Amino acid sequence: MTDPRVRDPKALRALSHPFRWKLIHVLTEGGPLTATQCSEKLDESVASCSYHLNMLAKYGFVEEVQGPGRQKPWRITRARQSISPDGLDPEGAMAAETAALAYLDQEFERIRERLVARKLLEWEWRDSVGTDGSTKFLTAEELAEYKNELQALLTKYNERMDDPSLRPEGSRAVRIFLGVTVATD
Repeated sequence: MTDPRVRDPKALRALSHPFRWKLIHVLTEGGPLTATQCSEKLDESVASCSYHLNMLAKYGFVEEVQGPGRQKPWRITRARQSISPDGLDPEGAMAAETAALAYLDQEFERIRERLVARKLLEWEWRDSVGTDGSTKFLTAEELAEYKNELQALLTKYNERMDDPSLRPEGSRAVRIFLGVTVATD
């Protein structure tokens, strides 16, 4: 398994643009896609999509799929990116924080859009869609164990991402977002 940590400050700066996160998400859920197809899905110009895809490719987040034809589709090369300022020099730490905030902004925008669109879903999907939050009083060790248990649930069905033949009929791309924070005293 490839280390998901992004440590290069330049690569982290490449992730600091919110539109690049949109491209990562659209390729994760619907890829491989050409810049034109990304443009249609994201209501952005083909030139803009192409530029940002090339920037993501420069740092290894996406790549062009080889095949016939003039327009080459793009695909995700890393299913997971882990961003943390821990252990980075000040420049890298600032780039990591900026990239993480761009990711969160885009993720929250996406959650808002999908919650508003919930009313368009068939009834069998509506009950499972929503948000939830909980406050616990835990030790650092308990939190680590709890987070590991939640992450194990998040990896369930991961094989369906790379192999569409494993997806059951009627399945859809479902986004599950986990945030774990600790209050500072």
